[in-house]
Amino acid sequence: METMITPSLLSADFANLQRDIDAVANADGLHIDVMDYDFVPNLTVGLPVVESIRKATDQFLDIHLMITDPDRWAPSYAEAGAESVTFHIEAAKAPIRLARELRRIGARAGMALNPATDIDGYRDILGEVDMVLIMTVEPGFGGQKFLDLCLPKITRTRELLGDRDIWLQVDGGVGPETIERCAEAGANVFVAGSAVFNADDPAAMVDLLRAEVAG
Repeated sequence: METMITPSLLSADFANLQRDIDAVANADGLHIDVMDYDFVPNLTVGLPVVESIRKATDQFLDIHLMITDPDRWAPSYAEAGAESVTFHIEAAKAPIRLARELRRIGARAGMALNPATDIDGYRDILGEVDMVLIMTVEPGFGGQKFLDLCLPKITRTRELLGDRDIWLQVDGGVGPETIERCAEAGANVFVAGSAVFNADDPAAMVDLLRAEVAG
């Protein structure tokens, strides 16, 4: 399964967003965190900003919704042209219906789990999604330290996914020191924010992360 490095714009300079988007043109996509100051204690961008980003780049857009009502709002991000929309299983009222609606619109449907959420409780619906996102920090803020306790859950998720073409993404504290362990545990899509945008050369950091996964 292919490796993907998707820098998180949460760590970009919002006053120079186009510059930072262009700086990671070699990435496999852009990860955009949408937070509502309810599901998580932070407020970031919303649909209008995502629509503007869509007009500004052809890169793959990976939307991560950390909001309390994804059933209502997630389809709008797919309609805005995002190729992947991920909702938190802890917040979705009807996750199967929501995943099917995202797919109907034409986006990949992703299911995110907080560090304390057990993947085994959702094993029966894995076939309804295109990606599982394992949070490796408590969601809400960038720049947090990677939680090693999440590694067994990454491994377990890969076991449950088997040979199905479902991506396994990790988000939180991913950088040169942690990405190899995530890959060994079974992840193939990696969200890196501060590690990329705090680097002197973001593009070079993307290449370094990709090389770390390749071994």
